[in-house]
Amino acid sequence: MITTAPPSPPSPLSPPTRSLLRLRLAPHSALPRRLDGVWWPRSYDLLAELPQLLAALPRAWGHITGVTVNGAAWSAAPGRMLVANQVVRLRKTVAAHAPDTVVLLSPGHGRWDLLVVPPDTTEEAAEPIMTAALSDHA
Repeated sequence: MITTAPPSPPSPLSPPTRSLLRLRLAPHSALPRRLDGVWWPRSYDLLAELPQLLAALPRAWGHITGVTVNGAAWSAAPGRMLVANQVVRLRKTVAAHAPDTVVLLSPGHGRWDLLVVPPDTTEEAAEPIMTAALSDHA
């Protein structure tokens, strides 16, 4: 006779979910910076990634109403989307000068540029990229 045990319940010590945001923001400075932060999304699915990013931004940045991404890299997306009950306009560009950035716009607060580390980058490769991008010598 063969018996099977019922599936065991999930362990309370299970590893953290993959939903942790991988974002580093530059320290506040009176001097202008080329980059305001570095974002390492888990995919190029803008509809899945953007809400989590916007929710993690500092309140001082205000409400982000516009986002510009590299049209060649990111998956298809509508011209706008609803994030936290606010409309965010999405724009795709193929600007050669900034292929790996996301530009965030907030009326009355400013513009922020985030370097995008490709989602398929290994942790070993992403860490030095994120650190170097925010160094004062970058």
